[in-house]
Amino acid sequence: MSHFQDLILIGIFVLAVAAPRLADRPFSSAEKFVSAFARCRHRAVLIVALSVIVARIALLGVFPVPTPAVHDEFSYLLAADTFLHGRLANPPHPMWVYLDTFHVLGHPTYASIYPPAQGGVLALGRLLGNPWIGVLFSMAVMCGAFTWMLQGWFAPEWALLGGVLAIVRFGLFSYWMNSYWGGAVAATGAALVMGALPRIIHYQRWRDSVLLGIGAAILANSRPLEGFLFCVPVLLALVVWALSRRGPGLRVKFSRVIAPVSCVLALMVLFMGYYNWRTTGNALVHPHEVDQRENVNLPVFLWQKLKPPLHYANPQFESFYNVRLRERFPSSWPKWRRAATGRCKACWQFFLGPVLSVPFLTLPWLLQDRRMRLLWVQFGIAVASWLTLVWFEPHYAAPFAASLWILLVQGMRHLRQWHWGTRPVGVALSRAIVLILVANVPLYIVQTVRHRPAGAEWGVTRVRIVQQLNSTAGEHLVIVRYTTHHLDDDEWVYNAADIDHSKVVWAREIPGLSLQPLLDYFQGRQVWLLEADASPPRLELCGRPASK
Repeated sequence: MSHFQDLILIGIFVLAVAAPRLADRPFSSAEKFVSAFARCRHRAVLIVALSVIVARIALLGVFPVPTPAVHDEFSYLLAADTFLHGRLANPPHPMWVYLDTFHVLGHPTYASIYPPAQGGVLALGRLLGNPWIGVLFSMAVMCGAFTWMLQGWFAPEWALLGGVLAIVRFGLFSYWMNSYWGGAVAATGAALVMGALPRIIHYQRWRDSVLLGIGAAILANSRPLEGFLFCVPVLLALVVWALSRRGPGLRVKFSRVIAPVSCVLALMVLFMGYYNWRTTGNALVHPHEVDQRENVNLPVFLWQKLKPPLHYANPQFESFYNVRLRERFPSSWPKWRRAATGRCKACWQFFLGPVLSVPFLTLPWLLQDRRMRLLWVQFGIAVASWLTLVWFEPHYAAPFAASLWILLVQGMRHLRQWHWGTRPVGVALSRAIVLILVANVPLYIVQTVRHRPAGAEWGVTRVRIVQQLNSTAGEHLVIVRYTTHHLDDDEWVYNAADIDHSKVVWAREIPGLSLQPLLDYFQGRQVWLLEADASPPRLELCGRPASK
């Protein structure tokens, strides 16, 4: 955002403080309308979810369907393709050494290393025409789930406001929406957990208990570690409540709360064990653990010792795992401090930013609020986990977005009560926050159109080459050649779930390793050589298919 826009925002806040009753009548009328609309809770949840879909589709001319370009995205897309083939993992390929790639197991099975939830969402999208449709629907469900969650904590109008803020902050422009990395799925699971909790305590309905269990299951299959840390305080709070004298007797609490939650969690454990067994051969070993042991070989937590480097057949793994990742490892106090500062700043910029930080000026009141104690415990656990993990991205913190949104809305409620003498400064500030966020939407669109980079990125080029080969008769084998100065992020070698029956197969050239076994195995395909690091990347036909 430019300095000129920053000055505009500051000016609006100054105006809100200096003239808090400015335009009070139209704002009051709008708030009464929103309050009346929000009283129909189901309608509010549905409208919030549909608004995400309609608004994002309307922006396709400015923000087209994203092109996968990050290692993780291709791994999730492989999971989706695998599920659509009716299996959880694929048999290991005989030529896996040439086909090996980042964040994908080559053995004991050929599968994504990541939990299955995001892959399932992308598979649903492919059934509807494009994997990104699954991303779109997951974001719509997330914003609707946030609204439903907030309805369990606040009056309907505040819940609707929180849903709208989620749309503006995440639902249109964030990478959760405009990539295949995920984030919305885990946040949805967390919203189900936090929305069910107050309903369980107040009403003891089995359906809320089932929803809490489903939310925990979604977290376990999207962000297992973060989801576990998120759910532990919730489960402890439920245990304390169940053993207390508040509410009905223990028999009712058991039949309506403990038993339904336990049944859902038991089914979750069975599924996860079966998924692990199909992908790694061991119900207790997740595919990510196999990848950590056989490829990454770096600590997960900062207190663990740095292990000796592994050595790999292809230079790209050597460069990525033994140089790039090891250089990023915070092996000293100054490195850790820079990493910690960067993570906190990245989370602040992604989840809140300057405008949504204003409600946290009421922090002294929020800290004294008894209803918010559980959320502060979750927040403390979240920050501690961010600072102890070796690797971190904002979507790792997706479960804690639900708790943060409850704190945000409560901060807005406290802010609205602020007065400066007889002037309702808090009312004006709360209105200014919403006004600025909504006004930023067209400004962001204009900025994106003006500063859209010229020229296609490598991911777009890869898609173009795939389309070219798909329209060319026959089956194809593309051998990718990298230079010693190759950028590790631009990885071309990713394949579909059923490699042998794919029209296009991608393989890497490995210095010192003969390509003859690969060529013999894929005999009958047209062979292409891709000079990946040429500018632009150059595809050349090397040989016509020989008879099988």
